[in-house]
Amino acid sequence: MSSFIPGFLLSLSLILAIGAQNAFVLRQGLRREHVFWVCLTCAITDALLIGAGVAGFGALAAAVPWFETAMRYGGAAFLIAYGTRAALSAWRGGEVLEAAGAPAQSLKRTILTLLAITFLNPHVYLDTLVLVGSVSAQYPDRTAFALGAILASVIFFFILGYGARLLQPVFAKPVSWRILDALIAVTMWSIGVALLTQ
Repeated sequence: MSSFIPGFLLSLSLILAIGAQNAFVLRQGLRREHVFWVCLTCAITDALLIGAGVAGFGALAAAVPWFETAMRYGGAAFLIAYGTRAALSAWRGGEVLEAAGAPAQSLKRTILTLLAITFLNPHVYLDTLVLVGSVSAQYPDRTAFALGAILASVIFFFILGYGARLLQPVFAKPVSWRILDALIAVTMWSIGVALLTQ
């Protein structure tokens, strides 16, 4: 659990950030179109990327001993910067997620659009392959860390997809995004400081 819980929390913090993928899942949930397949696709792609990040980083860290230390400080710097960005967003406010609908799409087109949104976003590689991979090396059980991160992703996407109808009135208000961004900032800073003090 000492590895599983940090993996879960880190993944949840990264995935909570407002982004194109989350907006797409939310929109599909609000429209009640292909919700299961959209959520499952997001969960599978995240699981593959997280697994690759944890496994690949471990192999690289073993081959190049100084790389782990460099990535630990780099990961901490990224987390603190990411947290600061979320804190600034919480301070400024004004974020509202529009889930305006487009014409209904086929399942194939929907999944292809989702895959493009996922894999053409450079942040997905930074978050999963680099950041999650580098942070996982700091914990004794990288497999448990990866499982925690994957479970957070699965839970989040299914809750977002199926709970979208309940969230619509809440996240139509800018104050909701301010609270969410503040929570993301605190979590990111906490993990970043933990990396620096280990």
